[in-house]
Amino acid sequence: MIIKSTSFLKSATRPGNYPELSCPEIAFAGRSNVGKSSLLNVLIQRKSLVRTSSTPGRTQLINFFDLNGELALVDLPGYGFAKVPMAVKTQWGPMVRTYLQSRTTLAAVVMLFDVRRVPRAEDLQLLDWLEEFSIPTIPVITKIDKVTRNTRRKHIEPIIAATGLPAEAFTLFSALSKEGREEIWERLEVAVENMVEEMELEPASDLDADDLNG
Repeated sequence: MIIKSTSFLKSATRPGNYPELSCPEIAFAGRSNVGKSSLLNVLIQRKSLVRTSSTPGRTQLINFFDLNGELALVDLPGYGFAKVPMAVKTQWGPMVRTYLQSRTTLAAVVMLFDVRRVPRAEDLQLLDWLEEFSIPTIPVITKIDKVTRNTRRKHIEPIIAATGLPAEAFTLFSALSKEGREEIWERLEVAVENMVEEMELEPASDLDADDLNG
């Protein structure tokens, strides 16, 4: 997508507060400190539209962003940070599950995994929900620059084994080098095209691969 305009739409916790949209949306999910905000900013080529925080677990709302009036990006709250209050932890599951179950404009979920961390119970629970609701999943392994190329395979194999997803489904991403940005956009393009067909809507503009790569 040739990004002409980006804007924050609103934050929400329940369906009654979600923005009413006629365009497809892509949600981004992952553990706290997995690099979700950094990935979003790299994708849209903005430095700080999505705020990054030095305190993991800070984002506890569902945040909606608009791109060109054609596509919405949705930043789902992070999970799994030990210092988050128990009341907040217990809210995460119902909030995210309700969003996934009720959002008819959702084209796909980009699910992030830290290359240095083996997926845990919360990660697998989210994958189960995505399968339950038949939501296309785009798995991304982040912070790939934190390991050497010679040790990538050793770090990636446990993630593949734990999730049960095929190796070719994963994209490797680095916010530092921008590795993986174009591949993620290509996968988003497919999800958006499929959603447009499903919604029986004409796209606001031609979302071809060249445009999506910025």
